[in-house]
Amino acid sequence: MFSVKDKVIVITGASKGIGKSLSLFLGMQGSHLVLIGRNESNLLEVKRTIINGRNTKQKIMTISQDITVTEQLEHMVDHILEKMGKIDVLINNAGVNIPQKAEKVTVEEWDRILGINLKSTFFMSQAVGVHMRKQKKGKIINMSSQMALVGYYKRSAYCASKGGLNQLTKALAIEWAEDSVLVNSIAPTFIETPFTEKMFADSLFKEEVLSRIPLGRLAKEEDLYGAVIYLASDASNMVTGQTLVVDGGWTVW
Repeated sequence: MFSVKDKVIVITGASKGIGKSLSLFLGMQGSHLVLIGRNESNLLEVKRTIINGRNTKQKIMTISQDITVTEQLEHMVDHILEKMGKIDVLINNAGVNIPQKAEKVTVEEWDRILGINLKSTFFMSQAVGVHMRKQKKGKIINMSSQMALVGYYKRSAYCASKGGLNQLTKALAIEWAEDSVLVNSIAPTFIETPFTEKMFADSLFKEEVLSRIPLGRLAKEEDLYGAVIYLASDASNMVTGQTLVVDGGWTVW
């Protein structure tokens, strides 16, 4: 029921951070992977790590692509289908955050955050969703955030983008349910990654964040694995339009 073996899974933002971690995990589960990111050398390293020393027939495809160039996404998806034959799961993981006071946010920074976190996710889902609707089956997992559900300092644009993403998840789930295309989101709390390491070097900031998490710790990348397996596998075949919160209890307050 929870197997993702032999499923073709497309992951955006796969070259580093959460996307890299999910790619390595799903690769070890026997999934066929399409790894999308802007850094080709990093993508190839992820691929080498997955197949290193393993006798496997897995297909692992890497695509160096800026998904904010939305007019190229349809062609990219056609290329994926040509090589892989189908797409079972799309994980919209690519995202960005620029912590900044609301009064300091520029138009360029707003457009960048909303462009990556929301706009590109929609058009990536659109391009893949057309195919999934034709095959009458598919799963889309959007990487949201607890910041879609609560406000927080220096996160106005980020909160807006993730709140919009949760609503997009619901809208696509309703539209595409008739073709058994299931659309859900995962909303994690702060996660320990190389990206957030500098952020948590500020002991006062870290203490403030931890004070809001009843479980008393930051999330780790592996804390997302169970949620991803659940939503990507047949275990969740009656679940759509939902946001699965992985926040240690932050949003329960």
